[in-house]
Amino acid sequence: MGSTGSTGHHSAGNEAAGETESPPGTLHVLWRRLLNWLVTDWPGRTVLRTARSFTRTELFDRSMTVAAQLFTCVFPILILLATFATRRDADRIANAVSMPEESRLILQEAVTAAGNAGFGILGTVVVVVTATGVSRALTRAFAIIWGLPRPKSSLRSVWRWIAVVLALAFSLLMVRSVGQLVSGVPPEAVWPAAVTLVSDLAMALFIPWVLLSGTVRPRLLLPGALILALVMLAARPVMAAWLPQALETSADQYGSIGVAFTYLALLYAVSFAFLATAILGQVIATDEGRLGRWIRADAAAAKAEPDGRNGAVT
Repeated sequence: MGSTGSTGHHSAGNEAAGETESPPGTLHVLWRRLLNWLVTDWPGRTVLRTARSFTRTELFDRSMTVAAQLFTCVFPILILLATFATRRDADRIANAVSMPEESRLILQEAVTAAGNAGFGILGTVVVVVTATGVSRALTRAFAIIWGLPRPKSSLRSVWRWIAVVLALAFSLLMVRSVGQLVSGVPPEAVWPAAVTLVSDLAMALFIPWVLLSGTVRPRLLLPGALILALVMLAARPVMAAWLPQALETSADQYGSIGVAFTYLALLYAVSFAFLATAILGQVIATDEGRLGRWIRADAAAAKAEPDGRNGAVT
């Protein structure tokens, strides 16, 4: 009787223990499924690799570096263009960057002064060469994103740096001018959006390609460029609505320093989007799955090694 009671007691204890152990078993299964999704499935693999790349490239710090370089490099180029422009052209430049009234007066004074005293060839060269800082910062960022050796500065790279700076400055002006030119063509909402989409796509392809000396093929850069173009297509209306009001408020409350910080905040957001989409595009283009192999156009390698892992840029 005692043995039977003891056996029954132990059986009930084992059943109770089994009931209490089942939830950890369920959590273990869910955890394994999550790890399997992150490692094997394309969406999870993309999220995991993108997060690792964000950490490896120090995305937040590099975005701020690029934003600061954009502010100190591209804006002097715009001012340089304004000094050689007429008053009407200066107004177009001011409209392109949503410049508040106080800053417009300063720009108009610079245009007037340029009519009396030329900017000078030496001054132009100094401004353009100094403005290449943003190109060098972007070169370092893209080299890290694509796993390339640290680029060395040389005189042969100067034309690439200058080309990127001038492309950034002219694209800022041309997109707005061409957008206004086609805005009256029906359907009116489509053509301005198409102009900005094509412009952003072209710039996102051109900048890393020329800075990395063509080391990365354009078809590998295309996913990131397309994602950036779509992101900017959605973000431009928001920026167009927010920036003028933010600049006017900053100018009224803090003066020129407020205007500078507002522009810097906007440039940080744009730089973050530029680098983040470049990282995501690199992850997609170098993925081991079918889409990545199709982007790289290595179907033969895919048949030979269907489960092979991707490496650096090819």
